[in-house]
Amino acid sequence: MRIYHNQLSSTLAQNLSPIWLIFGDEPWQKNDSLHQIKNAAKSQGFDELIRFSIDDKFSWDDLINEYCAMSLFAARRIIELEFVSAKVNEAGVKALTEITKQLTPDVLLLCHGGKLDGATTNKKWFKALSAVGVYLPLYDLDTKGLGMWLNKQIRQYQLNLDRQSIDIMLSFFEGNVLALDQELQKLSILYGQQAINADTISELVINQSKFNPFALIDALLSGKTDKCLLMLDQMQQEGVPAAKIIFFINKELNQLKQMHTQLQQGSNIAEVLKLFKVWEKRKPLYQHALKNGSLENTLIALHRIADVDIISKTTSDFSPFQLLADVCICLYQSSKLKPLSLDFH
Repeated sequence: MRIYHNQLSSTLAQNLSPIWLIFGDEPWQKNDSLHQIKNAAKSQGFDELIRFSIDDKFSWDDLINEYCAMSLFAARRIIELEFVSAKVNEAGVKALTEITKQLTPDVLLLCHGGKLDGATTNKKWFKALSAVGVYLPLYDLDTKGLGMWLNKQIRQYQLNLDRQSIDIMLSFFEGNVLALDQELQKLSILYGQQAINADTISELVINQSKFNPFALIDALLSGKTDKCLLMLDQMQQEGVPAAKIIFFINKELNQLKQMHTQLQQGSNIAEVLKLFKVWEKRKPLYQHALKNGSLENTLIALHRIADVDIISKTTSDFSPFQLLADVCICLYQSSKLKPLSLDFH
């Protein structure tokens, strides 16, 4: 059974599964998920917690022995498995599949770790566990999702923030849900249910947004060049290597080039998205990029990012982040930038 974080509370209210799989890189959702599951289990008499860290040196016999053992301290137990690596050896596959064949209502298996790729979720051990348990993949919240989450947390903490204050919080903490929740807790302690305006928020809150190349690509595809510039500035301050960003943008531009070529050859957008196996959730981003961009713009952007790559590897005084901003603008506004050269030597 597969659910998402916003379905966890209702799922726990209906049934406490004997196996839980919590995997993803978003820290607030992971902490909250583990907390909710453990609290629900505790309310049903699971008073003992045993933890194992799963790596390539782990003895799977220890897990089997613990799962099958009678507890001296509690009638019901939680066995928590933190997967440092999702690579499970043959002994691990055997142990985990064996557990699914001898489930007991007195032991809850709580597995968690980083983000899993498609190949891992198709492994025998994972399919065996998810077939009898609950899989909760954790994804970063997009702008809309973060807004919905923030409004929910504001109600939970009984805070009184005006619309402008909420917009400031969203701007400051985009991509850093854990820090945003900590800030809300601080506001709850300091102000309780008092009205909090934008001036107060601006004075108290430190800009803790954390952007990554994937978020930058999403903003670029959706044509939000102003957001791209903000992200590039933030990533430069956070010390993100320019080479990493160049790699991601160059890769995306090359794919857009191939997509535009397909369109010019007579394919429609739906056919192109299917050909390139674009996920349903990301289709609106590519639809915008293909409708509002052009092959000519993309070729110019590719030429300019090649220049940026060369300049970033030289002793040029120009910041590669400023030049990357030029590339982002160029994808939709190449006619304005085409006459300008990036040859700053």
